[in-house]
Amino acid sequence: MTPETVTTLGQQALWVMFLVSLPLLGTALVVGLLVSLLQAATQLNEMTLSFVPKILAIGLAAVFAGPWMLHILMDFTIRLFQSIPSMLTGP
Repeated sequence: MTPETVTTLGQQALWVMFLVSLPLLGTALVVGLLVSLLQAATQLNEMTLSFVPKILAIGLAAVFAGPWMLHILMDFTIRLFQSIPSMLTGP
């Protein structure tokens, strides 16, 4: 296994991690921003007011984006397992 192979594998793993986390983290970011604007407008600073909507929105995002996220992870894992023999034999 060459250093280029390890680097490429690491880059692919980071890209998959980014793609899989994007729907949930993006949802949390948008909902958190909206709740913060609402709290600033009403001057209502309650911690549960920001926590509960985020949890509900992340749950909904996981339900809708879950199959796509699972597909991305499965595709990466299958490609990784299929490339093991070529990594062991070398160039």
